[in-house]
Amino acid sequence: MIPQANSPRRHFLKTSTALATGAAFAGSRSFAAAGATILETKTISKQPEYYHGWSTVARRANGELWLTWSGGRVSHVCPFGQVVAMTSRDEGETWTWPRVLLDSAIDDRDSGVLETAKGTLIASTFTSLAYESYFEKKQIFTELTKGGWQTAELAGDEYERWRACHERLNAEERKSDLGEWIIRSTDGGATWSARIPTIVNSPHGPTQLKDGRLFYAGKQLWTGDKKVGAAVSEDDGLTWTWLSDIPTRAGDDATKSYHELHAVEADDGTLIAQIRNHNEADSGWTLQTESRDGGKTWTEPHAITFGLPSHLLKLRDGRLLMSYGHRRAPFGNQARVSSDHGKTWGDAIIISGDGIGGDLGYPSTVELTDGTLLTVWYESMAGQKHAVLRQAKWRLG
Repeated sequence: MIPQANSPRRHFLKTSTALATGAAFAGSRSFAAAGATILETKTISKQPEYYHGWSTVARRANGELWLTWSGGRVSHVCPFGQVVAMTSRDEGETWTWPRVLLDSAIDDRDSGVLETAKGTLIASTFTSLAYESYFEKKQIFTELTKGGWQTAELAGDEYERWRACHERLNAEERKSDLGEWIIRSTDGGATWSARIPTIVNSPHGPTQLKDGRLFYAGKQLWTGDKKVGAAVSEDDGLTWTWLSDIPTRAGDDATKSYHELHAVEADDGTLIAQIRNHNEADSGWTLQTESRDGGKTWTEPHAITFGLPSHLLKLRDGRLLMSYGHRRAPFGNQARVSSDHGKTWGDAIIISGDGIGGDLGYPSTVELTDGTLLTVWYESMAGQKHAVLRQAKWRLG
């Protein structure tokens, strides 16, 4: 998600609220997509009373899957967000009941998750006050409808709920609670630490490097300059330091229009970072930058594909996979594969294309034991009051 200091989240969706009817990809029916076979698509969230947003799935060394997201919500923008998790021990066939990992006094948004080389589980998030302008206007930011994004009156019991949540802290305390955070578990997720500040944030969180560092490509959300770059941890996530700035492409404004990065280390040691771009040039595209010196310096970003934001995964055979939301027809999620350490990317693979509009995406992908891929995303669907979590199992062609 993109936080705005003085405006509601998702103003970018003004450019992508047209509706379309995509191909009917839902259900357990297998079908072939370009470059892939989609084996199954299904909804996996278990709490229809909540809006589910901005999830990440990760696979532990023991095969257990962890899925975290922003849960406990009533809408796309509200004060109730929590970091919530489910786990699966049968490669996504079934999932446990959701469990709240973190619930701060203001809105906890996008959540990433990974297991470090030392076996530590890390969940990332950030806190936001984007809901405040809606609260002050007694409005609520509603889901996508045939008319596009809308606001409705926030009144009665619902207004009272927002007020009670909002007033858990005073204005100064709320502002001081803004930040970019991780929580850690060293016992397989049984218990979790207090919040640890991370300097930057991005929806899918940090990644593990071969040299032992945790590497976090992201953006500083609550500083004046809102720098885009990389932070690192050399102590398994306990502390974080700023490593490097990512350069701005000629003609771009990184502060206003670069968001939601994710990074991966290729087999040849190249670090690949991808950026959600909303500059006039290539607006709505994913940009990419590379580092060949461990993240100290970066190439000028260049455009890869329409669609955003992206998640990067190195497959067991060394290829790289990027999965990303596609907010124009066919509304859904797509992927591309690189066989040359990120230098070039193959044709788009449609993972899902049956969306009703742009309130979807943030897909992330893991590789299962047999090489099958599992992609999870959030989506507002026809007939559902709130956004749900969906997953697809698929194979590369």
